[in-house]
Amino acid sequence: MAAADYQMIDERFGACVRESAGVDRLFEDGRWCEGPAWFPAGRYLVWSDIPNDRMLRWDETTGTVGVFRSPSRYSNGNTVDRQGRLVSCEHGARQVTRTEHDGSLTVLADRHDGKRLNSPNDVVVHSDGSIWFTDPSYGIESDYEGYQAESEIGGCHVYRIDPATGATRIVADDFDHPNGLAFSADERTLYVSDSGLSPSPMRSFAVADDGSLSGGDILMECDTGIFDGFRLDVTGRIWTSAGDGVHCYEPDGTLLGKVRLPEAVANVTFGGPRGNRLFICATSSLYAVLLPVRGLVTLGAQSR
Repeated sequence: MAAADYQMIDERFGACVRESAGVDRLFEDGRWCEGPAWFPAGRYLVWSDIPNDRMLRWDETTGTVGVFRSPSRYSNGNTVDRQGRLVSCEHGARQVTRTEHDGSLTVLADRHDGKRLNSPNDVVVHSDGSIWFTDPSYGIESDYEGYQAESEIGGCHVYRIDPATGATRIVADDFDHPNGLAFSADERTLYVSDSGLSPSPMRSFAVADDGSLSGGDILMECDTGIFDGFRLDVTGRIWTSAGDGVHCYEPDGTLLGKVRLPEAVANVTFGGPRGNRLFICATSSLYAVLLPVRGLVTLGAQSR
């Protein structure tokens, strides 16, 4: 079945996968799996199961899955900062938090201009220590992935938390529902997906030294389902969620191929001892596939 797990669209995809390496299903008891984050020192993966209000943990050394945190305040996207701490987006509490090494929680952002955030969705950490996150309204639209409420902000934006002051500012305000985000290797480009439009686009922004964004042109549009979370490999290729699996794109937006899955994919991350295992959160399941390419990750943050 391994070859059937892949769809070759461009011959260059042949260098990105090994058709003899099948996709492994590591877990299948979730309701909507999201936000995988890899901890290299502990050799484990943490991810969110949003409607079940829990975070789960897969141990690479034993292959077992256990509850990492429950309740999780309907956590969604997660990443790891350069100090090895978990940074999480929480629908239920409408905030971004950091889990300290002693297990305590620090709230990094829950308001902007005195108004409560909608429901932070996905998050990345810049090498300067700033934290960037998206804030669509999914967690306040119903009681399924959070708590139904009216938006105080009145829009769905992309935010940056200043590393020195902790102040939160809007860096992009022209999205319908901004979702996944990731930096290029040199951090001069920020990619952001929009899951509120059809077809679902991924946009590319130039990042200035002060953290301001410009540009925002559409790089590509999803041909099946929506773009949600995504990550880059060391060559700059984009591995993104979609309705029929994981799609792999060249940096110029050319679709190379697909890792086919029987469930809609929500998010991905790279991990494993060599950074070449792609972990995939897809609806009720956690999958993984070993690739011949490494992910662009340094303790969960995008590296220079």
